[in-house]
Amino acid sequence: MRGGGLWQLGQSITRRLAQADKKAVGRRYFASEADQKKTVLYDFHVANGGKMVPFAGWSMPIQYKDSIMESTVNCRQNGSLFDVSHMCGLSLKGKDCVPFLEKLVIADVAALAPGTGTLTVFTNEKGGAIDDSVITKVTDDHIYIVVNAGCRDKDLAHIEAHMKSFKAKGGDVSWNIHDERSLLALQGPLAAPVLQHLTKEDLSKVYFGEFRITDINGALCFITRTGYTGEDGFEISVPSENAVDLAKAILEKSEGKVRLTGLGARDSLRLEAGLCLYGNDMEQHTTPVEAGLNWAIGKRRKAEGGFLGAEVILKQLADGPKVRLVGFTSTGPPPRSHSEIQDEKGTTIGEITSGGFSPCLKKNIAMGYVKSGSHKTGTKAKILVRGKAYDGVVTKKPFVPTKYYKPS
Repeated sequence: MRGGGLWQLGQSITRRLAQADKKAVGRRYFASEADQKKTVLYDFHVANGGKMVPFAGWSMPIQYKDSIMESTVNCRQNGSLFDVSHMCGLSLKGKDCVPFLEKLVIADVAALAPGTGTLTVFTNEKGGAIDDSVITKVTDDHIYIVVNAGCRDKDLAHIEAHMKSFKAKGGDVSWNIHDERSLLALQGPLAAPVLQHLTKEDLSKVYFGEFRITDINGALCFITRTGYTGEDGFEISVPSENAVDLAKAILEKSEGKVRLTGLGARDSLRLEAGLCLYGNDMEQHTTPVEAGLNWAIGKRRKAEGGFLGAEVILKQLADGPKVRLVGFTSTGPPPRSHSEIQDEKGTTIGEITSGGFSPCLKKNIAMGYVKSGSHKTGTKAKILVRGKAYDGVVTKKPFVPTKYYKPS
């Protein structure tokens, strides 16, 4: 997911709505809402108290009646339902869809078993990240991909340009962009038991990273056991005409324990889980190696390359990158994106890319890039917030342990 400062924006909106005239605040924050696209759940969000803000060209809920702190904790204790329909789902089909995709991403797509997926990165010629994405091999001739809302236009243009060249050389690949579908993310310990009420599919046999096409609440859905919170959960691609009914059914079956949750809590949850936010923690000039995603580069791909920017990335794997993404805990005010990182002598060694106060840990957490050599866990640092230096320490990620559902 792309977009910085969501947690801070949500906190600011909450304070101002509590302290000031709501209409005046609405005019200030939501002035451009009329220009934004709306998901099919827009009216549902508003009816349930969603505070709508412009995000990546869409009008999306930053939070509901609960505070961002409350929503974050409830996701980890019970569950959350997110509308992530602003993200773009697409399918690649054809007998050559796997070799085609392998030219664009770092994953070993060929090695994926049908019905399984992985996080990957679309790279450019310099090894930089065009976008991160979850890809699933549905069958050997069908790949399902979800790309970030803020990257949709450039991602689709990139894929289309390479597809034209690939097909001109006789390659068999086509695509379908799933604008007829909506996307819901159900996350937290109650995700599986609640969803099980709505499907005959035995969810106990669907593990983290696995994919099914199955009936849920009377609609044919794509479900992937994945998410962006560190919790167990599912991303559910549902025909748009069935999306509101499915959302209502999930909330009803949870008896009020699973709550609608906005982008503000989604940002704090992913930060606690140590997950990258494209546009903050990864950009066009950042390589997967620098971002700590070596594990996402397939073993065969490390040996053979064959993807855009492979020469740069394989050299970094061999020699080590010059900068690395690390986690921090700190004292003082929470660090924010672009906060300067110094060593104990006051020399600049890097910059924070994401930061905030952890609702679950009740302390400051952050991620940022530092020079190699300053990246080891336990390394002390100074983090500048509004010109003043505060103590920080390099901390292992994830900050909150992940609870992915895997075979025991």
